Amino acid sequence: MSRLTIVANIKAKADQVDLVKSELLKLINTTRTEEGCVNYNLHQDNDNPAHFLFYENWQSRDLWQIHMNNTHLQEYMAATKGAVEEFTLNEMTEIDN
Repeated sequence: MSRLTIVANIKAKADQVDLVKSELLKLINTTRTEEGCVNYNLHQDNDNPAHFLFYENWQSRDLWQIHMNNTHLQEYMAATKGAVEEFTLNEMTEIDN
């Protein structure tokens, strides 16, 4: 089975960038220790500091789903309620040549 790649775009409201960034950073260490996490990398747009992107790889969709239901993500959602302008998530599979 192919591993799952996740690309998550988070766009904070202009006056909430610092809050959203600090809450996103809290997710990294916990998530990286979860079963199935290959990598979990947070990026911030050089031209638009309100735009964050997680690039993630998981051993399987089932293990990623466990991550999505974990307490630390629920805590992030509660802490950033009303602070995120836009959120998009893409589940992707790498194409081997």
